[in-house]
Amino acid sequence: MSDRLFDELVEETKRLYQEKFGSAPEILVAAPGRVNLIGEHTDYNGGYVFPMAIERYTIVAASKTGASEATIYSNNTRATAKFSLTGDMTPPEKVDWTSYVQGSIACSIEKGAKTTGFNAVINSNVPLGGGLSSSASLEVSIATLMEELSGVKFPGTVKPLLCQKAEHVFAKMACGIMDQFISALGVKDCAMLLDCRSCEPKMIPLSDPNVSVLITNSNVKHSLTGSEYPERRASCEEAARRLGASLLREISMETLLASKDKLIDEVNGDRLFRRARHAIGEDVRTLKMADALVAGDWDTVGEQMYASHDSLRDDYEVSCVEIDALVEIAREIGKSGGVIGSRITGGGFGGCTVSLVQTDKIDEITQKYRDEYKKRTGNDATIFATRPAQGARVL
Repeated sequence: MSDRLFDELVEETKRLYQEKFGSAPEILVAAPGRVNLIGEHTDYNGGYVFPMAIERYTIVAASKTGASEATIYSNNTRATAKFSLTGDMTPPEKVDWTSYVQGSIACSIEKGAKTTGFNAVINSNVPLGGGLSSSASLEVSIATLMEELSGVKFPGTVKPLLCQKAEHVFAKMACGIMDQFISALGVKDCAMLLDCRSCEPKMIPLSDPNVSVLITNSNVKHSLTGSEYPERRASCEEAARRLGASLLREISMETLLASKDKLIDEVNGDRLFRRARHAIGEDVRTLKMADALVAGDWDTVGEQMYASHDSLRDDYEVSCVEIDALVEIAREIGKSGGVIGSRITGGGFGGCTVSLVQTDKIDEITQKYRDEYKKRTGNDATIFATRPAQGARVL
């Protein structure tokens, strides 16, 4: 997103606040969405992920009221919610946008960010249901607001971890740590190689102006609150247990292949083996890609991205016809130059692909993506280029 578009989003949020509450906001905060370059479904296995913050944001405008409750309007849902800041913060049974907000407020208060009442407006252009982590962007923006309202600054990894807890407890989604970490701690012009076992982030420069990140939304919606995500997580946990480990991160590919018989049975067939093969192999691919980026070895970068997609399609079974079509289009364009690599990104079952492309060919590639995707699926793709963005901040 250009600075102009970001400024327009900020100004729109300020205007909405003025309309809703009759005054200018005292505080403005922003938190980005993210795209994962590689390292999918490895976070909850204690493995490696390689996300970057994108130039799509959740903006929150707010002011203190001195009351005992928060009144919050979401421009994306056109709805208003009220939360007590002193009373019961028990998670509601029904999960919706308010779950993420309430959870972030409650977990921030639990960590010492107590505040009086406030009014707030939430406004976001992070695509919903596209695998670009609109939920973490929302959680982190609220936690950043709570810091500013209370004067308490969360050190180190406290903010992303409390946002993860909010999603676990209030949104009832057992997510890993990746989304909250990159939204909270992202660095401009860098991707983050995150060790999900030690929670140690390492910033890897992604600043070559000749290479851009292209995100293509299939506009096929997906939901991770059904059985698909929990089934895959449970399969990985069961595979690790059978192999005598607490996490698949602890198992090498050699050990997995030598112990294949332990993961095959009449009920599951070879499903547990294939789930484990993806998770363990994805760690290897992620580390190879990070090293290749540092070395400027774009051929290896592309190889790892395509191999990741193939594994997610075949072993983890989280792709779909529309996403596969986008990746095949990328492969075909790449044969004559322009596309370095492409893969599904996010939880799966729709959403987006992420591609690394030559900057001077963005317009040409974008048009080819649109035309071919429409021809093959009948659907329209939404496409935008981005640079690695800054993480959460006060404006």
